[in-house]
Amino acid sequence: MEKVNIFDQIEKNKRNSIILSIIVFIILFSLIYSISIIFVPELIFFIIIFSFVIILLDIYFSYNYGDRVILKAVNAKPADEIKNRYLIDTVEGLAIAAGILKPKVYVMESNEINAFATGKNPENASICVTTGLLENLKRDEIEGVIGHEISHIRNYDVRFATLVAILVGLAAIVSYTFLRTVRHGGFRSSERDKGGAIILIMFIIAIILAVFAPIATRLVQAAISRRREFLADAGSAELTRYPDGLADALEKIKKINHGKMNVSESISHLFISDPNKSPLDNLFQTHPPLSERIKILKAM
Repeated sequence: MEKVNIFDQIEKNKRNSIILSIIVFIILFSLIYSISIIFVPELIFFIIIFSFVIILLDIYFSYNYGDRVILKAVNAKPADEIKNRYLIDTVEGLAIAAGILKPKVYVMESNEINAFATGKNPENASICVTTGLLENLKRDEIEGVIGHEISHIRNYDVRFATLVAILVGLAAIVSYTFLRTVRHGGFRSSERDKGGAIILIMFIIAIILAVFAPIATRLVQAAISRRREFLADAGSAELTRYPDGLADALEKIKKINHGKMNVSESISHLFISDPNKSPLDNLFQTHPPLSERIKILKAM
């Protein structure tokens, strides 16, 4: 099997994630621009500026308060200083190795093996693991999983994922609003005729974008999430110097987990393994296949 260089893998995944984020932004901008040209071309500059002010406000509130909402949503509790001493020490040791402050440590009730990281930056981050992880994994496997989550924090993956999720959500909202307006006669044929061929073409483009933008941006979001998972796997191998620890943990996840955690789909991409199995997983898969991740780790 061909050996994989850890640092080459990290740089490759960073580059691909940025490219995919630019694609999401272009789709959203094209949608807003085409709709503005149709309805109020004389105010297009104002509408675009206003749209991005709304986006920035949404990012601000999600950035500053999103982690509290997520931890509360999964009923996470602070790790016990005595009972979970090894977990807390592992988080602290790997945080030092990564050059970041020690994240807060939480535990959530679940028989499945899983974990996630949240927080607006490395100075205000948290790591949450399931009780199933603590009960089923050996120490080197726990270290591999924690290294994965520490890498997410160090690489600002949570902030990155929040930004992309906001853009995807806004694309869906704008598309729905536009299609609803058209369906209820908000843009009549007389207005299209008055605007000439250019407006008619923009109208057709807007319809196509409105129909496909939510699907396209969701697909891109899933692709970004998969790239970041590969990146965090490589980061874990770098921090622990033992790729087999995480690989063995993923093997156990593959055998034990059933994908039946009571977790909202809006935060499922944060977990190290998809907590919810659904019929749409093949289309909107936010996590790479476990077998592929294990194969790459074993080759490092």
